[in-house]
Amino acid sequence: MNIRFFNGTILTLENGTELSSGEVWVFDHLIGYVGKPQDNNIKWDREINLNGNLIMPGFKDAHTHSAMTFLRSFADDLPLDKWLNEKVFPMEARLNDDLIYAFSKIAIMEYLTSGITSNFDMYISPNPVIQASIDCRFRTVMTGGLNNFTQTVEEIDECYKKYNGYNPLISYELGFHAEYTCSRELLEGMASIAKKHQAPVFCHNSETKKEVKECLDRYGTTPTVFLDRLGMFNYGGGGYHCVHMTKDDISVFEKHGLSVVTNPGSNAKLASGVAPISKFMKKGINIAIGTDGPASNNCLDMFREMFLTTSLAKLKEKDASAVDANEVLKMATLGGARAMGLRNCDTLSRGKLADLIVIDLNQPNMQPINNITKNLVYSGSKQNVVLTMVNGNILYEKGEFNIGEEPEKIYETANKMLAKIK
Repeated sequence: MNIRFFNGTILTLENGTELSSGEVWVFDHLIGYVGKPQDNNIKWDREINLNGNLIMPGFKDAHTHSAMTFLRSFADDLPLDKWLNEKVFPMEARLNDDLIYAFSKIAIMEYLTSGITSNFDMYISPNPVIQASIDCRFRTVMTGGLNNFTQTVEEIDECYKKYNGYNPLISYELGFHAEYTCSRELLEGMASIAKKHQAPVFCHNSETKKEVKECLDRYGTTPTVFLDRLGMFNYGGGGYHCVHMTKDDISVFEKHGLSVVTNPGSNAKLASGVAPISKFMKKGINIAIGTDGPASNNCLDMFREMFLTTSLAKLKEKDASAVDANEVLKMATLGGARAMGLRNCDTLSRGKLADLIVIDLNQPNMQPINNITKNLVYSGSKQNVVLTMVNGNILYEKGEFNIGEEPEKIYETANKMLAKIK
């Protein structure tokens, strides 16, 4: 479809958070023009008057476990080790591909309402997650969830070869769950695959003090340094959470150009701690933002994550000027795109993929207008998202979904399935 957005406030993110006014033209799945109004004789399928509202690149949710919607508010108010071992793992053992597919669709719907146009998902079975994204026309980067209980090194290798080039909406990065859920043999196997493909690797890293202490007891060093000694990060990658990081850990991230994916909502709810965002920024480390899964958060809301990223950093540093809101907005967009390997949809630019959102500025929480970009971080919410486009397709608009299936049917199916495994 050819779609013209006009009379808008435009945030391209090409030049920081500088704003302009004008039009954005979308041809099929690509952005064809961004700039001042121009005379044209193009036959438009739709012309959308933005009435001064903001059009910008979509948010990139850089750490998710989509299918865990089935555990939303099921295992709350527990520390991470009990939450994981006594509640999550036993329930996940009852899943099959049909269940994962159904529960992933609910997460995709929630991403869309939050202006999220792509996610970086890790789960025990990639096939149904990927199929749910394809069927909903949503963009997903998948990563491996290798651990001692599910998946094998050989399966991760096959997925990497299968899913890169599989569908325009899908890509796959090497990954494993965490150091503490993988034997040394598994980790060495993952490092060998990274070397074979010269590919980045991602994992949960230094989420809790307990995790770090147990790794010190096992190997005499922190998870980051241990994994680096195995050659895990020779071709890049990153870590999810990265809460309890030493100077040596941060040096490893700096040396290899790794990305930190911070998950402040999940870390706060599970009392895991606050990541040292200011320290990462001072070292020039790429920072992305993730919601984590809907069992540990429980909300897939990028606005809340942005607010927590800056506000918790200010508390940690006891400095209200720490971690500027505009930098956080970049983390939620550009930082996520870099971590996820999505350089073709990071900015609102001609020739880039049309993954974009429209933010309603004509609501009380966005008025009066002083600083639009900082207000997105400090005051913005899901209620301001009026349109979410992925790959040139409008999947969400003014409360309505266009994902190939009615929401009521998705909810009904998911609840019936959940009742059978409880």
